[in-house]
Amino acid sequence: MSSAAPTAPDAAPDQAVRLADQVNRRTRAVRLPAAVRRHRADLLVALLWVVLAGWLTQGLWPDPGGRTLALNPEDQALYEWFLAVDARALLGDFSLLTDLLNAPDGVNLMANTTVIALGILCAPITLLLGAPVTFALLAAANLAGTALAWYLLFHRMLRTRRLAAALGGGLCGFGPGIVSQTNSHLHMTAQWLVPVIVWLVVRLLRASDPGRTPAGSARALPSGPDRRRMISSAAGLAAAVTAQVFIGEEVLFLAAVTLLVMAISYAVADRDLARRALPGFAGGMAIAAGLALMVLGYPLWFQFAGPQGVADGMFSPSYFSADLSSWWTISPLSIAGSDQASRLTTGPAEYNTFLGWPLLLVTAACAIWTGRHRLVFACVVAGLVMGALSLGPEVVLGGTRTALPGPYALLAGLPVVDGALPMRFGLALLPIVATLLVLAVDRALRSTGRARRLVPLAVAAALLPIFPAPLPTAARPEVPEFITAGHWKQCVRPGGVLVPVPLPTPKEPWPMRWAVAANAGFGMPEGFFIGPYGRGGTAAMGTFKQPTSALLADVARRGDLPAIGDEQRRQAARDADFWGASCVALADDAPHADALRATLEQLYGPATRIADAWTWRV
Repeated sequence: MSSAAPTAPDAAPDQAVRLADQVNRRTRAVRLPAAVRRHRADLLVALLWVVLAGWLTQGLWPDPGGRTLALNPEDQALYEWFLAVDARALLGDFSLLTDLLNAPDGVNLMANTTVIALGILCAPITLLLGAPVTFALLAAANLAGTALAWYLLFHRMLRTRRLAAALGGGLCGFGPGIVSQTNSHLHMTAQWLVPVIVWLVVRLLRASDPGRTPAGSARALPSGPDRRRMISSAAGLAAAVTAQVFIGEEVLFLAAVTLLVMAISYAVADRDLARRALPGFAGGMAIAAGLALMVLGYPLWFQFAGPQGVADGMFSPSYFSADLSSWWTISPLSIAGSDQASRLTTGPAEYNTFLGWPLLLVTAACAIWTGRHRLVFACVVAGLVMGALSLGPEVVLGGTRTALPGPYALLAGLPVVDGALPMRFGLALLPIVATLLVLAVDRALRSTGRARRLVPLAVAAALLPIFPAPLPTAARPEVPEFITAGHWKQCVRPGGVLVPVPLPTPKEPWPMRWAVAANAGFGMPEGFFIGPYGRGGTAAMGTFKQPTSALLADVARRGDLPAIGDEQRRQAARDADFWGASCVALADDAPHADALRATLEQLYGPATRIADAWTWRV
């Protein structure tokens, strides 16, 4: 019996062990990586922002090339052209002065609101799928990226609870001003580097403090400045600032002014810290500025003093001033907003100050309830200063100009600063208000009384009315097959100048979409850009129209056939020579196409039909 084979019951334990090992191996195989498990909550927050950003821009999908943002299609055409030109950097065809618009003078890209860094980064997408796809992706990515960056700053640097940080990040990335700017202002919505800049400034400050709290210590010790962290922070800050210049200088300007006001306010509230850290902090900032200028020196000179550069702003501060009553009004782009509120600003891309009275009241209550916190004091002072500057040189209330001068009047005449749009100072209030709300909600979540429930509920109730609605979109006219199928190469060599009829203007830049569809393969005269065509070489939108361009624009507008004689034909030849044009093209869907064709035939002779366009070699 002892040599008999084991019975089934005797083998069962071994089989059970083997089965358990197999199950454990399979469980380990599907277990998430440690990094994913550790940041699972952060990834869920990021996914939430991506879904929300996609929902807000849903009108552009799934056909970005056939849809456009209905509230500001002109700027979208401009930014798609910027993206198409920037993408040519991968082909070795890039400089700070491009001759692909406003031929023959060209356009100074640094003097315009380009997003050069984003354009180059997304160049593969643009070249493969087209600039409209890149534009749609960036419109959504800027919202989600900005929200996520602020969420991480609140959670990691301020050590706040995730719920509090998520509420603050959501306001920074999806607040009324940012959603409004998403109507084609990519340079204003790409703010995801701003939290990085803030973190590096704070890191530099902490490293400069000889009385900082070393790692593992429960209290501050006079350990001296951490020079290694100071240098790394300064170098990182220089890199972040340099990148932001090539994404959006105006955002960097607003961030710098806000940080300056907050730094002064914080120094007043904590004089001991200012006295201890100021020498090292000033030295670190000097290093950062020096490193940044090594890279930015030439581009900034080119922007202000280079070819086609401008040294001033072209917009009137009085016109672009925030109405005082807009602060307690809810944005028309929010779920609780009304279209009647649009009369309080210059356009749907500038609802920068529409926070609504519920959020203002709750923010004020949170600031008072949070107590004597140095950061709260700095935020309150910065909020009041930036809000006051947004009112412009003269306070406007309910659409009526008052006799009260605004603090912005103190900036009149200052170079660079005087060209800023006052109402955009209001965009700085989003992270300032968000910081106050984050601190209050985090304090409430750490408490055990009624505030643990009441404060988060009050903040949520104040944010609900300004929750954004999807951005309106509309269908855009199709680009002629003459362009999309590459037939334009029969008329003009790549890199040459094609003259679309009518020519593009700042108010009607639609022919610039031809160049976008061709990946900026050809240039064109005139167009939508900022150049030195104002009085005395000051900044202006667009350029002077040549006589032939003005004549064709009049035909396109009215449909009347003008009298064409030898002088007009000679002028048409001179203008074509001035532009360096190889070809003039008229699409079938041009306004008053028959009248335009008849006019062009009198100017340049018989037309040649190519696909769905009439062409003239000149």
